[in-house]
Amino acid sequence: MIELRADLAKKFSGKAAFDRILALQGEVYRELAGRRTLRWEHDGHGYFAKLHFGVGWREILKNLLTFRLPVLGAENEYRAIRRCEELGIATMTIAGYGRRGWNPARQQSFLITDELVDVVSLEDVCRDWPASPLQPGIKWSLIREVAAVARKLHENGVNHRDFYLCHFLAKRSSLHAATPELHLIDLHRVQLRRQVPRRWLVKDLGGLLFSTFDIGLSRRDWLRFLRAYRGQPLRTILTDDRDLLYDVLGRAIQTYRSDFGKDPFLPRGIHV
Repeated sequence: MIELRADLAKKFSGKAAFDRILALQGEVYRELAGRRTLRWEHDGHGYFAKLHFGVGWREILKNLLTFRLPVLGAENEYRAIRRCEELGIATMTIAGYGRRGWNPARQQSFLITDELVDVVSLEDVCRDWPASPLQPGIKWSLIREVAAVARKLHENGVNHRDFYLCHFLAKRSSLHAATPELHLIDLHRVQLRRQVPRRWLVKDLGGLLFSTFDIGLSRRDWLRFLRAYRGQPLRTILTDDRDLLYDVLGRAIQTYRSDFGKDPFLPRGIHV
């Protein structure tokens, strides 16, 4: 099964198209057992290709023994991108997708997306905030947009599993706009359901909070995010979601301790 946009269908035609795609060469961004991500060009246009060569039975069994469904290839990210498109969440644009093989351990697949240009990760945008604060309005608009993405995902049964600032790419030209343009990336572990289980809400929100600990956010900034994320009065959120918020904060602190060997600095008025 191969799905290629017109600009790639001409390049990869014939019976050997799948093999030629799996043999693509370019700037390798990530290489793991059975998977490679690289950037390549065609006719002056940049693309990213995620190539999957089969995860093996060992990886499948390891996931099943920990009660997790294994990610077998590119199909999961393909479906996640299509779901984001349905929800109006900006993400990567698919240029090609393919899958072959019935043996789950040896299934091969690929996903090709257009390169996102003129973008910067929110991790990089926010890194210097403590020393060089942005205008409050810019910070608040970014907080609202991140909260809007989180709300759309979670209200529609989607959880990211790697929900950190580094996986939001902002259009540089939109950073000072009232509504900055954010693209959500790295969707290969996304889960799609009718409703997100509580434990996965805690993981997503805890991961996002963890990635903001060192950028100088205040308690008021946190509350601003919660109001946009829940769409309810703060008094209601802080009462009805108290246990959830406590678990999110606890997970974020635990992750920070594990990564840095110390406690994060918490804004005034925030207590564990």
